[in-house]
Amino acid sequence: MRLAMLPGFVLLLPLAEIAGFVIVGRAIGLLATLGLVALSFAIGMALLRRQGIGILQRMSAEGRTGVMPGRDLLRPAMLVIASLLLIVPGFISDIIAILLFVPAVRDLAWNYIHKRFVIVQTKKGYAASQSSESGNRSKPDSKVVDLDEDDYRREPNKDSPWSGKRLGE
Repeated sequence: MRLAMLPGFVLLLPLAEIAGFVIVGRAIGLLATLGLVALSFAIGMALLRRQGIGILQRMSAEGRTGVMPGRDLLRPAMLVIASLLLIVPGFISDIIAILLFVPAVRDLAWNYIHKRFVIVQTKKGYAASQSSESGNRSKPDSKVVDLDEDDYRREPNKDSPWSGKRLGE
């Protein structure tokens, strides 16, 4: 799916979910339909609690260190996404969630996703500036300028439309 199609998908999904409720409600009745929605919510919550948000934090940490998340992280991440889709009320999102539990579908998703991973190596923050100070001083990595108090003064701009005005005046 192209990224340009995402807004249309997000707008049409609720309409499709409502249509799914109507179709299933006519086929099996109102109470059974509500029971299925409550059951999928309970299963989604149980799966999310079991998997936890820890896998998403682990993927984020590995991405920050420059390691490309691999298949071993994709499986639990897909299960977290499936559990979130089960929590969303609706039968179309439940069908997508059930498909994410199928290993062949996860393999297809991996083949589609792994080509789009881009890991950017950056050096930011305190650790990067410490490593550059100890090594090569001729080419600094950081854009941080260390100023003393008398090196920089900030004075109000008298030409600014916000100078001297207070909120509500």
